[in-house]
Amino acid sequence: MDQENDSPVVLRTLSERVALVTINRPKARNAINSEVANLLEEVLKKTECNPEIDVVILTGSGGTVFSAGADLKEVAAGRFSSLFTECGGFAGFVHAKRRKPWIAAVDGLALAGGCEIALACDLIVASESAEFGLPEVSRGLIASAGGLYRLTRSLPKVLAIELILTAGRLPAARAMAFGLVNRITEDGCAVDAAHDLALQISVNAPLAVRESLGIARLSYDLSEEALQKMSEESQERLMVTKDFTEGPKAFAEKRNPEWSRVGI
Repeated sequence: MDQENDSPVVLRTLSERVALVTINRPKARNAINSEVANLLEEVLKKTECNPEIDVVILTGSGGTVFSAGADLKEVAAGRFSSLFTECGGFAGFVHAKRRKPWIAAVDGLALAGGCEIALACDLIVASESAEFGLPEVSRGLIASAGGLYRLTRSLPKVLAIELILTAGRLPAARAMAFGLVNRITEDGCAVDAAHDLALQISVNAPLAVRESLGIARLSYDLSEEALQKMSEESQERLMVTKDFTEGPKAFAEKRNPEWSRVGI
């Protein structure tokens, strides 16, 4: 599954059941160009189809910038639309349909589209020097790849609006205090910390994880009645899988469950 390291998007196996995806343009601050967008969409599809992968970690190379967002040279040349794919949206990722959990491992800056990519992930692990921000208005743009509403859902409304309108940055410690970040780690250790979190996820029943995640992602969008209906339908789907009986059986027999990953 591992790709060549000179690719602008690198996919490799980090450990059993965990994959690592790296945006690999350190000289360009891991900015998103058309090649990155198309490759990231392709990699996402590969991880979705691979039954050996349960959790994916997304990071940027170089250790100082997760991603600076859209490559402004592309934008200035009139190629802004090339940074979007039909299925995944910006970077081939922010609006892509996926069932498996993704963790953003943010070392350094996650700005503009880079912040939007992190917000599109399900969990965020950040280094102490990490900063988040949507500075688009300072360049005559808007954060049109989900940032305007995802940041407002993740932070107190007034703080999110302040960051959006001032093009300000949110340090990792403050992001943690307001619930934007799951964990903070020493600089250079974000991937390791994200891996620890991924391992805690990957020991659980993958079908149940995916069903749970799908409902949790919609918690801001649907009514309680609709979410309850979805929960009941998910439970019904799980009930006909081998994993539904394997979990309780393993508990009764005092052993670790052996998930079949067959079903839904």
